[in-house]
Amino acid sequence: MTGDEASERNSHPEAPHQSMAVLFADITDSTKLYNTLGDAAARVVINGCLLAVADVAERYRGRVVKTIGDEALCIFRRADDAVLAASAMQPEVEARRPGNCAIQLHIGLQYGPVLLEEHDVYGDTVNVAAYLTALAAAEQILTTDATERYVSGPLKDNLRAVFKVQLKGSAEESTVYQVLLDKDLSGVTQVNLRWHNIRPGGQGALILWYANASVTVDDARPDISLGRGEDCDLVIRERLASRRHASIRLLRSHFYLVDHSLNGTFVVFESGEEVHVLHRELLLGSPGKLTLGCGIAHGAKEIITFTPDRRSVYAVGYG
Repeated sequence: MTGDEASERNSHPEAPHQSMAVLFADITDSTKLYNTLGDAAARVVINGCLLAVADVAERYRGRVVKTIGDEALCIFRRADDAVLAASAMQPEVEARRPGNCAIQLHIGLQYGPVLLEEHDVYGDTVNVAAYLTALAAAEQILTTDATERYVSGPLKDNLRAVFKVQLKGSAEESTVYQVLLDKDLSGVTQVNLRWHNIRPGGQGALILWYANASVTVDDARPDISLGRGEDCDLVIRERLASRRHASIRLLRSHFYLVDHSLNGTFVVFESGEEVHVLHRELLLGSPGKLTLGCGIAHGAKEIITFTPDRRSVYAVGYG
């Protein structure tokens, strides 16, 4: 490993290239939180959660590089510190209970080489950490054997292998581990990695269906356009739609709707509430429907259905 393991987070110069642990802590189902509380109250709760995450990261000699919507991107010099911090984040959020809301995190972390700048961090290690975060269930922490080999002996007992995956850019399978918060592993179900398939292979990153057409947004096609214009990737026959009405962009493992239109874009998630997006971005974090220029509740007929599957962004196969 590189660097002084005992140094505090702001007491050392950060070299452009080094090996570090990258951790994403993401709030589970934040869309429901916004729909239930409203934008202003939900933002207060989310900010409280992210502050708790930042405090835990600092406690374990890490720091938050940046926050993106409802998640925090953290870095640590040691794999041990990242694992310990990840294990402490959910209990910290539960103890603080911001807005008196029960908030669940899902976390992915990876140790490896990164390109580090003051306000951002780049590289395959970041991509894998984002993929693991997208794959993790509520209150689950996932990492891989690339991290496990740098974790010290006592902490290895808290890592359980759960499945294998072939990551993009690698010819070899990686083992994905769950970080267990409970040190008593006697009651934990053992996983047969040879025969038991935990996850199916992904079918795409974000799939949109309209009429007889479908478009997939993934790392090979990270930006598509929607509108009346014939040059759009998905041409929508709606008189209230602008020619280049909106775009959908992939940023790491998140998909964002970006509205450029006159009348706005209307999105209905599984909760049933309709969101009007006008000249702003909206995270498409769960399946739903969207319409251009007019909402479904007001009689829109040209409906686009979308389904996200962030698991496939950084993985090509599961075992």
